[in-house]
Amino acid sequence: MELPAIFTQVPSRESVMRLEEMLRTYPQLPEDVHHHFAPGIYMRELRIPAGAVLTGKIHRTEHLNILAQGDISVLTEHGMQRLRAPCVVKSSPGIKRAGYAHTDVVWICVHPTTETDLAKLEEQLI
Repeated sequence: MELPAIFTQVPSRESVMRLEEMLRTYPQLPEDVHHHFAPGIYMRELRIPAGAVLTGKIHRTEHLNILAQGDISVLTEHGMQRLRAPCVVKSSPGIKRAGYAHTDVVWICVHPTTETDLAKLEEQLI
């Protein structure tokens, strides 16, 4: 599959939002999300199938992402990056990402928090 043009452009919030709008016109894959908690830590594990094009949520806080499995192209504030597991990526607040999974991917967001209620976490972090 050829990457959409957005993946070869200079990144902008507007271009990622346009991609997200376009993706909503296609059948949506069911989210494969797993939530993990430890004292002071919330981890959101997302399993992404090969060939998926996706956009991320805009987070309020700085946090870490772990690419635990796979190969993914990610449009970041630093441009296009092709990441292969294992790898750790730091996210700044307010970043809107887009990605293309070349293989099956396991992406984990790690957030410092004591909250365990998923609805409150979404409100607090997104």
